[in-house]
Amino acid sequence: MTTKKPGVNTICTHTGEVKDTQFGGVISPIYMTTSYPFMDVDVKRYPRYFNTPNQKAVADKIAALEHAEAGMVFGSGMAAISTTLFAFLSHGDHIVLANEIYGGTFNLIVEEFDKMGIEYSFTEGIEVNHFEEKIQSNTKIIYLETPSNPLLSITDVEGVARLAKSQGIMTMIDNTFASPINQTPLDLGIDVSIHSATKYLGGHSDISAGAVASSEKNMDIIWNKAKNLGGHLNDFIAYLLERSIKTLGVRVDRHNSNAQYIAEYLDIHKAVEKVYYPGLESHHNHEIAKKQMHGYGGMLSFELKSDYNAVTFQNNLKLIKPSMSLAGVESTILLPSLTSHGLLTAEQRMEIGISDNLLRFSVGIEDVNDIIADIELGLKIN
Repeated sequence: MTTKKPGVNTICTHTGEVKDTQFGGVISPIYMTTSYPFMDVDVKRYPRYFNTPNQKAVADKIAALEHAEAGMVFGSGMAAISTTLFAFLSHGDHIVLANEIYGGTFNLIVEEFDKMGIEYSFTEGIEVNHFEEKIQSNTKIIYLETPSNPLLSITDVEGVARLAKSQGIMTMIDNTFASPINQTPLDLGIDVSIHSATKYLGGHSDISAGAVASSEKNMDIIWNKAKNLGGHLNDFIAYLLERSIKTLGVRVDRHNSNAQYIAEYLDIHKAVEKVYYPGLESHHNHEIAKKQMHGYGGMLSFELKSDYNAVTFQNNLKLIKPSMSLAGVESTILLPSLTSHGLLTAEQRMEIGISDNLLRFSVGIEDVNDIIADIELGLKIN
């Protein structure tokens, strides 16, 4: 008789706890020390070795959620991304990346890889054949992000993984927008899943962290690079992250339902030109999203018609906060034309589908009717 695997909310709540053996408290204690014994111990612990009790606990929780053998937590999403890439790439290697990826990842590639002799190619689109077209004889990694930022494009994860495996290429995914509640890429054949844990894993707009989950073999290679680069996570933040993930399942469920409701409301609104949300049947790759995701997430983008001014709309919102980041319990909104894509010309932005009236909306967990009322307020004042 086999023991049934715990459900996702049970994993969120209980997996990876640090047991309070002294007082029996029901939550993990915080071990803030930077100095541990080295004699007669099985593990030599040190914060930069990513193996303190709080670091290890939250990493185990994330690994369980990602259906991975092991995990690690970092000081930021970019620390996780850069360390993981540099763990497997060296001079003369080549990487294929989706053309729709996080701006920080894009900047890392174009600003640092040439200096290190690492070759790279960005795809022309997000379909499987677009990745295949860019593969070279020295390609070591295919890197993708789905749903993408800010247009919520969906890539066929299983299709890309199958392509990569047929040619002996490793795959990595930025799973931040989906969260492991909505998408478990390793089940679809991806080798490494990466998160900005600042976003949904943290979920309260108050911590910065990153996470990686993969096989034990891959994580050993990543750890060997990570201990040299020093991007570890502070134990207090690790404790806060573990605390936050306890509610990840229930938070993401609410993000999902609110975003779906609002996407459908905006999709038929007279002031809205277009809505980008994978949960809409009109989305280009809705069927793929339906196949590979358990929920469609709390992120959407929408474009106001030319009669409306996106800056005025944003400035007059009362509940929804104009903010650079995303995935907190509170609803936030921004203009990609003034933030992530502000350095591009208007013509360059339009070429990739980002108009000056495009708004990226991180839907929070507030009462959905209050969110809609605030949107209506912004539109009336416009």
